[in-house]
Amino acid sequence: MTTSGPRPLPPEELDHGSNPNFVAYYEQASLTGETRARFERVRDKVLALVARGGRRESRLRVADIGCGAGTQSALWAELGHEVFGLDVNEGLIAIAARRAAAAGLPVRFDVGTATALPYGDASMDVCLLPELLEHVEDWQSCVREAARVLTPGGVLYLSTTNVLCPVQQEFDLPLYSWYPRPLKRRYERLAVTTRPELVNHARYPAVHWFSFYGLRDHLAGLGFDCFDRFDMIDAAGRGGAARFVLGAVRRVGVLRWFGHVLTPYTAIFAMKRATP
Repeated sequence: MTTSGPRPLPPEELDHGSNPNFVAYYEQASLTGETRARFERVRDKVLALVARGGRRESRLRVADIGCGAGTQSALWAELGHEVFGLDVNEGLIAIAARRAAAAGLPVRFDVGTATALPYGDASMDVCLLPELLEHVEDWQSCVREAARVLTPGGVLYLSTTNVLCPVQQEFDLPLYSWYPRPLKRRYERLAVTTRPELVNHARYPAVHWFSFYGLRDHLAGLGFDCFDRFDMIDAAGRGGAARFVLGAVRRVGVLRWFGHVLTPYTAIFAMKRATP
């Protein structure tokens, strides 16, 4: 592990505030049982991939980038891991820090940008980027920064928009994932001007739409081996029919592709190779 210090924040000014409706929505949404269960599933899959890579550390250093109100950070801290949460939204960071303190969880929360993480090179064992890339214009820098701070053998998890699936939650518009780019650009402008309700008053609405295949190829160039949601499903304990279907999806490329068409968001689990 190198000891070089964090990179300085970029000179551009970021808006760390937000509409009160946006903060209130995510403050409540972050407490639902569905949200907690979803983050628990992600955590357990990441830990399984860490173990698959031969890592045996009982206490991992975990960066939760775009941590929002801190639910995912808390779930990792509850298991004794050292957690660092970061978000551009000052209001949500304040909520996350308050909740962690009330629960006695020593999570470090910072306001900052995913394009210039305040962590040293190879300083993290796990880097989580949930529902983030779609909102950042320079998404490539987010991924490069995640690769920089991860130690070899470390695991990256990211979830983002899925251009293949017509179902999405970013814009309150039907089939938005499939809109042509010029039409998407029109609604992006409306969302930050006269129609903020289209994106639930988000300061930074989604501006990118991805597929697993495109992100997999991009991450491979940064030294990652990538796995999709079907690779990460544990077949143990499932019935014979479920195991058959899962095996078919894993073996047959077109079935895997249709599986991605039917899922509303893109999820990637990636392990950083020792040599890019």
